Amino acid sequence: MKIAVIGAGIGGLSTAVGLQRAGAEVTVFERGPEVRAGGSGLSIFANGLAALESLGLREAFDAVTDSSVEGFAAGQRRADGHWIAQVPDDSVGALRIVDRADLHRILLDALAPGTVRTGTEATATGTDGTLTIRARSADDSSTMESIAERFDLIIGADGLHSWVRTVVDGEPVAPRYSGYSAWRGITSVPVDLSGEAGESVGHGRRFGIAPLADGRVYWFAVANMPQNAVFADEKATIEQMFTGWHSPIAELIAATPAEEVRRTAISDLSRRLRRYHRGRVVLLGDAAHAMTPNLGQGGGQALEDAATLTVLLAPLISKSPGPEANRPGRMVEQAEIPVSAAGAGAGAGVNSADDVGTRAGVNPAHDAGPRASAPADLAAALSRYDSLRRPRTQSIAQKSRLMGQVFQLESPLLARLRNAVFSAVPSRLIAAQAASVQKWSPPTLPS
Repeated sequence: MKIAVIGAGIGGLSTAVGLQRAGAEVTVFERGPEVRAGGSGLSIFANGLAALESLGLREAFDAVTDSSVEGFAAGQRRADGHWIAQVPDDSVGALRIVDRADLHRILLDALAPGTVRTGTEATATGTDGTLTIRARSADDSSTMESIAERFDLIIGADGLHSWVRTVVDGEPVAPRYSGYSAWRGITSVPVDLSGEAGESVGHGRRFGIAPLADGRVYWFAVANMPQNAVFADEKATIEQMFTGWHSPIAELIAATPAEEVRRTAISDLSRRLRRYHRGRVVLLGDAAHAMTPNLGQGGGQALEDAATLTVLLAPLISKSPGPEANRPGRMVEQAEIPVSAAGAGAGAGVNSADDVGTRAGVNPAHDAGPRASAPADLAAALSRYDSLRRPRTQSIAQKSRLMGQVFQLESPLLARLRNAVFSAVPSRLIAAQAASVQKWSPPTLPS
C-alpha cells in the first residue's frame, strides 16, 4: 500500500512510523525546509503512553523521560502559591513530560532514510488519491518542479490551518481564537521545584510548570490578549506580567534564554467536522480536531489517532502487493512553476490561511472514476477509524475549551468563585474526570 502523509508534526510522523513498520510504502511531505519541534515540552498521559506502546515507540520514549514527575504535587495554585485544589496521586496515573525536540528525534530516527521530504508542497484537490507535488528544482532555486502522483491513501496531518480538511469536510473550517495566547519555554539549566508542579491561576493569567527528566523545566505562561497583540520584548513582558507570583516562577523565566521564548495564539476549530475521512483521504491530529491545550491532550490524541489508524490498516497492508506492483504511478505532465506562484514558504506542513480559501472545495475531475471511492476494505477501515476517533476527540476538544474559559476568567469576583468551587470539589470527582480522558487502549480486530 502506497501512502502519503502530509505534515511532519507528531501526528504525521508517528503515523508514518506505524504504517511503515506494518509494511506500507510511506512518504511524508513537509512544506518547511526542515522538521522543527518548536522548542517546548509536552505532557503525555497514560493514553498517549499506550499509543506509543502500540506503535513500538515506548522503549525509546522512556529512555528520554522520567516517571518521577508522577510523584510531584500537582493541581491549581493561586498566584501566591496557596493550593486551590490538588490532583489526587491516583488520578494522574502514568505521566511523562518530554522535550518536543526529543520526541521528534525519536520519530525521525524510527523512519527509513528518505521517508520525509522537506521543502516539498503536496496538494490534493480531490479524494481519489492524487497529489500535486511541488519541490524546488535541484539546479534552479527560483522554480519549483510540479508532478502529479497517485497514492492508495492520503493522510492529512497538516495542522490547525489544514487545507486537506476542506477536501474531506467539503467546506472550510476556520480556526477559532480562544481569546488568550501562551508563551512557552524550557530552562537552559536545572531548576529545583521542591516537588511541586501544575498550574497557578490568577485573573486572566496562568503559569504552568512541568519538570523534564534532566532537571530542566518546561513552563508556559498564558494571558488574555488580542490575537494580533505585539510586544517589543516577549521575555520582559512575561516577567512584568508575573511579577510577585510565587517561587520559582521568576527563576524559571530568568533561566530561559530570551530567544527561546515563543508565543502562540491558542486556537481550536470553529466547528466540529462532519467526517474525518472521504474517499482515499483521512485526517488526524490538529487537522481533524485542533484543541486548546488545557487538558494536555493535543499530543496524546494525535498519538491515539496514529495508533488507531495503524491497527486498522495493518491487515490491509499485509494483504496488498509489493511496492512496485502496487504503485498507482505518476501522471500528468511535469511543469516548472515560479516559487511565488506556488505559494512556497516556511511552515511545518501547513499552508497559509489564504491558501485554504483559494483551494476550498473538491475538484470533480479528481473524483471521477473507480479510484474516487476507496475499495470496500479500506473504506470500512476508515469508517471505523472515524467512528472511534471523532466522538472522543471532539468531546475532549469541547472540554478543553471550557476549561480554558474557566481558568482565564478576568473578573476578580468570578475568579474567587472559581477558586472556591474547585476547592470544594471532592477528590474522587477530580480522579473520575481525569480517568475518563486518560483511559484508552488501541482497537481490537475481529479474529
